[in-house]
Amino acid sequence: MKKKIGITGQNGFVGYHLYQQIKYAREDFELVDFERSFFEEEKKLDQFVNQCDVIVHLAAVNRHESIEKLYEINVSLAQRLVDSLNRTEAKPHVLISSSTQEERDNLYGASKKEARNLFSTWATQTSSSFTGMIIPNVFGPFGLPFYNSVVATFCHQLTHDQTPNIDVDGQMNLIYVGDLVDQIIQRIDSNDNTHNCIVTEGSVQKVSEILNDLEYFKEAYLNQGEIPELKSKYHIQLFNTFRSFVDFKLYYPKYLTPHKDARGAFVEIIRHGISGQTSFSTTVPEITRGNHFHTRKIERFAVIQGKALIQLRKIGTDEILNFELDGTKPSFVDMPVLYTHNIKNIGEEELLTVFWINEPFDPKDPDTYFELV
Repeated sequence: MKKKIGITGQNGFVGYHLYQQIKYAREDFELVDFERSFFEEEKKLDQFVNQCDVIVHLAAVNRHESIEKLYEINVSLAQRLVDSLNRTEAKPHVLISSSTQEERDNLYGASKKEARNLFSTWATQTSSSFTGMIIPNVFGPFGLPFYNSVVATFCHQLTHDQTPNIDVDGQMNLIYVGDLVDQIIQRIDSNDNTHNCIVTEGSVQKVSEILNDLEYFKEAYLNQGEIPELKSKYHIQLFNTFRSFVDFKLYYPKYLTPHKDARGAFVEIIRHGISGQTSFSTTVPEITRGNHFHTRKIERFAVIQGKALIQLRKIGTDEILNFELDGTKPSFVDMPVLYTHNIKNIGEEELLTVFWINEPFDPKDPDTYFELV
């Protein structure tokens, strides 16, 4: 039997990443879709609760023009879900995302702590499993600027010709959204019953250090066309976050410079400060390769002979980005994380494509999920 997982806030920042990871990586899980309107309709909320073996409660407000209203909304959402659990007498494993701001003197932290306590009381009274995850600052691809994190704000500003400002240059406890998703899934698997589960995985970074790294990425990647030196797992995660804010429709394809002489032509594909794998493929006319996506890999497709159509689609959306590349004018397109992609030979001759990826293929951990564009 598949374990049925419902995610309140499934279209939010963390919810999106969790939903896609479960959808593509866990065949033993079945997703139960949630809509925000369920909170306003008891019958639909009860139907949702009754279907779930696990509920991950992520729906909340991070910012609001009225901090008092923010507190009221967050506590109300938790209370409505608890009320539904009591009405239906359902006993799913409930996990919620709280915040390290619980111990700070602010209403946002107070709202998260009150929500966690509501579920803790329900779980104790009903002998149910409950995981209250106390989480530091979360960053990653597709975060909302001026809402989810300062990382998202800096990335948006640097990729949209704006100048970031630092109000307070303090230390930040950070966790990458993919690592957080892994921890949530591990606790689902173990039926964890820790009511105050403090999430410690991640890194501590000074705000000015984050901005310095992102400014380096902008100069190396956007201005110079290079893959920057990535010194750690954190820097790879930060770079993938930065790349997600680039407007791909405006930025690609990027054209390469052939250096020709009597012998032929030499074309530099990429300069980089990290190890990886460079390969090439030949593709006969009308054949399509790919139709998969990655969650962590950095990949570049460079067409050096023939004509190709490269297509990208962000997982969970319908918009398809189409790029036509011609080997007579060598060019490349980079594959962002969580975009399914393919390449098709649309010419009459053999297509020659060079691929670069930042980690060699490992069949035990391929980070490759098949999905038609």
